[in-house]
Order: sequence, then C-alpha cells, then structure tokens
Amino acid sequence: MQVSDRLLGLTGGGSDGWGLFMKARAMVAEGIAVTELTIGEHDVRTDPAILEAMAQAARAGHTGYAAVPGTPALRAAIAARVQARTVVPTGVENVLVTPGGQAGLFAAHLAACAPGDPALFIDPYYATYPGTLRAGGAVPVAVPARSRDAFQPRAEAIDARAEGAKSLLINTPNNPTGVVYTPQTLAGIAEVCRARDLWLISDEVYDTQVWEGAHVSPRALPGMAERTLVVGSMSKSHAMTGSRIGWIIGPAQAIAPLETLATHTTYGVPGYIQDAALFALSQGAALEARIAAPFKRRRAIAMKLLAAQDVVRLIPAGGAMYLMLDVRSTGLSGKAFAEALLARHRIAVMPGESFGACAAGHLRVAMTVEDDAFAAALQTLIDFAKECAACPATQTAS
Repeated sequence: MQVSDRLLGLTGGGSDGWGLFMKARAMVAEGIAVTELTIGEHDVRTDPAILEAMAQAARAGHTGYAAVPGTPALRAAIAARVQARTVVPTGVENVLVTPGGQAGLFAAHLAACAPGDPALFIDPYYATYPGTLRAGGAVPVAVPARSRDAFQPRAEAIDARAEGAKSLLINTPNNPTGVVYTPQTLAGIAEVCRARDLWLISDEVYDTQVWEGAHVSPRALPGMAERTLVVGSMSKSHAMTGSRIGWIIGPAQAIAPLETLATHTTYGVPGYIQDAALFALSQGAALEARIAAPFKRRRAIAMKLLAAQDVVRLIPAGGAMYLMLDVRSTGLSGKAFAEALLARHRIAVMPGESFGACAAGHLRVAMTVEDDAFAAALQTLIDFAKECAACPATQTAS
C-alpha cells in the first residue's frame, strides 16, 4: 500500500531541518557530553505549583472529555489576557483552545486556505512552517527577509509574492532570528494584507519574551481584527512545552468553524491540562517575567561577549530565547560551521540553513543552558569562528 503524497511530500523533497539536532541527541544517547543550544526548551521545567494544579484537577476527576473549544473558564481567562495586552475587545467567542501552538498553526491555515491556495510565510522561518502549510493542502510561498535588514520583512517583498495568495504567516518575536518586528514593519504588513485581502496568521508564542521595544499584535492595527488569526501558547510563556496547550484568537465567524474542525480532529485538550493552564494564567505577569528572566540575562551575557570581537555578527536580538549569528566571515556555511563545532567542541547549535535560504551562513543559538555553561559555550563558538576566519585549513569537521 502507498502512503499518501500529502505525507510523503511534507518536507518538499528536502531536509526537515532537524539533522544536526538529531545527530547531537544521538551523541548524548551514546554517553557523549554535548552542550545543546538547539531547541527552545527551557532549562527550568514547569513550575511545581502548576504541576500540582494539574494533579489536583486530575485527581478531582477532570480526566474525561473536556469542552472541545476549551473550558469556559480558560477561554474567558485567555480572552481577558489578550484584551488587556492588545486593547482589542476579545470574548470567549474569539477563542479556541488547541493542543499547543503547532496545532493552532495547522488549524488556522485550514481556516484561511482552500487546497491549492498559495500561502505566504517569511524566510527565515521556524522549521515546521512549510510542512504545516503543505499538510493543510496550501502551497507554501516564501517571502525573503534579509540579514542586511536585520530580517525585518519588507512590505514590497510581501506584495511581490502576494498575487493569488490567501494568507500570510508571520512570527514576532521571531524564531529563529530573535527579531521583534518594528511598528513600521507591522504597518507595512497590515497594509499589504488589507490591499491584497489576505488572512494574517500571527504566531505570537514569544510575546512575553521582549527585551527591546514592545510586542505589538497586528490584530490591534486598524482594519486587522477581522482578518487576523493569532496563535498563542503556554509553552514559552509558562515553560509548559510538553503540556501542549495553546489557542487561536480570531473573529467569531472563523472560530466557530474551527471548533467544528477540532471536533473532527483533536477533540479538544484534556481538562486537567486546561485547569493547570487556567491556574498558570491566574499567577499573572510575575510568573511570566520569572520564566523569561534567564533568557534576558543570557542575552546580556552574549551581547557583552560578542561586542568584544568582530568575526561573529549578532542580528539585533530584540526578543525570544534565541540569538541569530552571522558567521559568513569564517568562509563556512552555517551548516558546515555547526557540524564542525559539534565535532570538535561538542557544542550543538542549529545551522541557519535549517530555517530557510535567507539564513544561510548564520547560526541559531538557543539560550537554554545555565549562565556559566552558556557563556563558556558561546566563547568557544567565538574562538572557533576566529580560528576559521584566520586559517581556512581549520574549515573541516574532521
């Protein structure tokens, strides 16, 4: 029997971008010590109080089928949080609870696109984006954002690819680049969406991790609430990655059919996890700030180390738990540099090429180990880059 082309073609015939991560994990499984700066996994796990709330809910019997669009209390809490942050009127009818942000992205594109519709996304991109669009039957169309522009997407570049498209996917604060889109960038994006009648799908899972400037949800811009689907999550804001709890915010006329989709696919999120999420949200901004604090601290460490040299260039890191480093001065591709760094120094970072053509020659570094280990690993990376730039003979992974 033949597996469907839809599944076989999710990666578009290329790599899924996770090769080096899998290699590093295989080394760890063999007992080799590796400093892993690859994925966005907090080094401090879910707060024990959240876990206790989850356990209490399970023990109390909230282990059966839960309300498919989300429990009324959780939907109300999410709506209140979003309204307070964006000043856009938001009620439970605008909220669908999903099994994590990834499921939200998939569902949002099913709402926005019919099979065969072009769907725009920004390159560099989170590794799952093109496959998510293909899985939903859309045709992914990459819009380049350039390193020289600090990976801020230009409105004219979006407009140039927008003919016939039905949606645009953006992510700010951004994974993989750590860039926060400026008000000017967002205004340009909104202008194109209105002019081209596009759905805007806004991935805002890093909205609590902003180090410079402020997070602006494009749903708050003029004329955008009715055409924007916001994907949010507890994964990054509350260190609940494994709990798989997220949401879609959108106009009620989109949320209602998305609820029907959930009934026919995920059938909702376990009630005890929703209760834990409700408890976590009730802890307010103080908990979110505590979860975000290590990444802000490590960003400061990184900026000090990187300012003392001129080989590795830091893309302005305004938010999220990542740094995007330009290592083209070494003469190596991002992939070759990352492979060599892992082989020689047992430090794993993600090659920029994992996130699209526009990130070639760059590295994504996750700030996800404790401070001293992070500083030591980054200094080793810098020293290795200097070595490569000074002596091309070092440019092999042997």
